[in-house]
Amino acid sequence: MMKCVKQSVALLLIVLTFSNIHAQTSVSTTNGWHLKDKATDGYYGISLDKAYNFVKGKKSTPVIVAVIDSGVDTMHEDLKSVLWTNTKEIPGNGIDDDNNGYVDDVHGWNFLGGRDGRNVQKDSYEGARVYHKYKARFENVDTTTLSDSAKVVYHMWAKAKAAVVGGVDMNQIFLIKKMYAVLKSGDSVITKDLNKKEYSANDLKSYTPTERSASIAKEIIIGLAKESNDYVITNTDLLEEAEGEIRKAETVDEAPEDYRGEIVKDNYDDINDRFYGNNDVMAGVPLHGTHVSGIIAALRHNGKGVDGIADNVKIMMIRAVPDGDEHDKDIALAIRYAVDNGAKVINMSFGKSFSPEKQWVDSAAKYAESKGVLLVQAAGNDAKDVDTTDNFPSKVFLDHQQATNWITVGASGDPKVGGLVAYFSNYGKKDVDVFAPGVQIYSTVPVGNQYRNESGTSMASPVVAGLAGFILSYYPTLTPQQLKQVITQGTSKVGTVKNPETGAEVPFSDLSVSGGIVNAYEAVKLADALSGKNAQPLKVRSVVRETKKS
Repeated sequence: MMKCVKQSVALLLIVLTFSNIHAQTSVSTTNGWHLKDKATDGYYGISLDKAYNFVKGKKSTPVIVAVIDSGVDTMHEDLKSVLWTNTKEIPGNGIDDDNNGYVDDVHGWNFLGGRDGRNVQKDSYEGARVYHKYKARFENVDTTTLSDSAKVVYHMWAKAKAAVVGGVDMNQIFLIKKMYAVLKSGDSVITKDLNKKEYSANDLKSYTPTERSASIAKEIIIGLAKESNDYVITNTDLLEEAEGEIRKAETVDEAPEDYRGEIVKDNYDDINDRFYGNNDVMAGVPLHGTHVSGIIAALRHNGKGVDGIADNVKIMMIRAVPDGDEHDKDIALAIRYAVDNGAKVINMSFGKSFSPEKQWVDSAAKYAESKGVLLVQAAGNDAKDVDTTDNFPSKVFLDHQQATNWITVGASGDPKVGGLVAYFSNYGKKDVDVFAPGVQIYSTVPVGNQYRNESGTSMASPVVAGLAGFILSYYPTLTPQQLKQVITQGTSKVGTVKNPETGAEVPFSDLSVSGGIVNAYEAVKLADALSGKNAQPLKVRSVVRETKKS
């Protein structure tokens, strides 16, 4: 799973360098800055008010935007009225009223659930799954004896082995375990004293510890909050990050537990075994999916929290992303579910380094392409060039063709929030289409109608998905290819920027295809011109690319 980015435990102990997790910049900003306009507000936002003024008086039709993610808080004050509702289902009657194979799928579907009501929360990492699955087959094999198809699998396994065995510093893990034990001990006291399962650094400011363990835990969390200027960092954030690093280390010698198989109980090797899961799209406390959904469609102008980007969309939640790496089968079927149930835009704020069943995801993406559905994907948070570094899912198929209905999004910021290009964002002159605001984005979070800032390409992707939904609601005849065209061409050009990997000043066009930051006003003007001409679907040549070696 590609989480939002947050500097955390690493700031307290140098050894705790959690990459590809959360990162916050150490500066403050205005809530909702990503919606603002550079000329009138001073922020490199997407000029959303100007876009709405442009379409004022035009008819708008509702658009379904599917969010494949960790789940959504269905009771949040800013989201419950914008959730997609399957009107063909009678809620709670235990009958598949619409005969689509999914019982009581009122707001979407949960591919990480069991028929008994249990849900997968934590899962393993794909690299570990690949390494142990093929270890016996390839550990001491003579590669000259392998067939061409077997060599493809071998190269993927060898890469996974390097990541799993060579990617763990056991001295670091020893310190992480020590810190985890300290935090866990103090946490048990603090949660009892505060009568809260989850609390933030803000909650600890006025808290007087009743035991030494609680005092140490408070000192750790407050220290992190000061370093990162992030006082909404929570006990669960820190504990989950530490647990994730420990789980990674444990997979060096032992195969990871099959959390998903134990609960879901499908035949994972059969893509046609598709009617599994349950209808619990909340499944606990889904921070990531709730935050993403709010960026797209939090109720506008209700005086609460923050305004979403699109004013006439419905969010279809499809739960397929655990705390860990998602499974290819779940993602492939999630895409197909979204398409079959009317979604016209699909947001995918997740990613991983291995995709052993990529052919299933490719097939689903081609199916979406054939049905006129736009896919929007987060580029990833490793500060890497994805032209040469694997990040899945990928719009470049195994057959070397490139999806024409797919936008890959990097994260931009503002000079007031750490620079125009987020320091953590992946980039790619060929494979990242556009950048969008993804630093300190204020949006909805679960339990108690709360809001907070999060950073990551996970936040940039729904900015683009929300923009796509907004444009499509006013110009419903646009094809996915035309939507992609107006969004990538209607960008704000900003000249040179800092390469997040090297730190060098480079033209923005070196980091993405468009060389710009999305701009709703410019995009909607292009959409109006394109729609006004009654243009035929844009002819886009399939781009042939060399597939990256696994």
